[in-house]
Parts: sequence; C-alpha cells; structure tokens
Amino acid sequence: MLRRPVAIVTALVLFGEAVGIFAINAVLATVTENQNMSLAGMDPKAMSTGTWVLGGLSAVLLIGCGLIPLLAGVRDRSPGRFGRIALIGCAVVHGVLGAVTVGLVGWSAFAFMMVVLALLVFTLLAYGPEDPTEDRVGEEAAPAAA
Repeated sequence: MLRRPVAIVTALVLFGEAVGIFAINAVLATVTENQNMSLAGMDPKAMSTGTWVLGGLSAVLLIGCGLIPLLAGVRDRSPGRFGRIALIGCAVVHGVLGAVTVGLVGWSAFAFMMVVLALLVFTLLAYGPEDPTEDRVGEEAAPAAA
C-alpha cells in the first residue's frame, strides 16, 4: 500500500524543514547581531537571542511532528490520540503559513507549504483510527425504520 512510503516521506520532509527553519533563523540572528541595530529601542542582543530561541524551538517542534509519521510508517500503525492532534496542529500551521507566504515570499514557497500540508493530511487520512468506533463517543444506534 502507499501509506507507509508517504508517512516516511512526510517525516523526512518535516526533518528537512526543521533544518531549513533553524538555518534561516541562524542567519537572521547573526545578521541582527552583526548589524547592531535596534528596532523601536529594543536591545539588539535580545532580538538576536530571541531569534536563536525561536529557530531552535521551531526545529524541535518540527522534529517532534516528524517522529510521529516516521513511527507510524515504520510500525504501520495509526498514531495515538496525541499524535493525531499534533499532526492536525502541524497541518493547520502549514496551511496558515502557506497563505502568509504567498504575499511575503512567493508562489514557490506557497507550493512547498501546500505539498507538506497534503502529505500531512494524507498521512492522517491513511492512518485513521484503528478501531472504527474509537472516535465515536456517545453515539447511539439509529432507530429502525417503521
């Protein structure tokens, strides 16, 4: 089936995106520190430190989100409730950032974000809940027709 390779590709793309985000933030932090410029009176060292922290935190979150489809693909099992919630959050963030990148970066960045979003959604749909009644809380049987 196609779901295992797609889950592994999704994980690899998220790992690559984590490296890219960290590298971009490292460049921005270095430029901010070397220019020694302030923004509205803010300390340049604080801006540089904040950029480093943001890059590191974003990379860690992307790696964490990448581990979920990787484990799902290797085990060929559906991720748990927390894993699905994390992947849904990651998909929502990629959708919102894709909409923002159209105006700021361009259509190629938008296309990349939408490819990642599609991979995440396909992984979520392919690895749905293992038990079909798992997500049905409090659902009663339909009454018989008269």
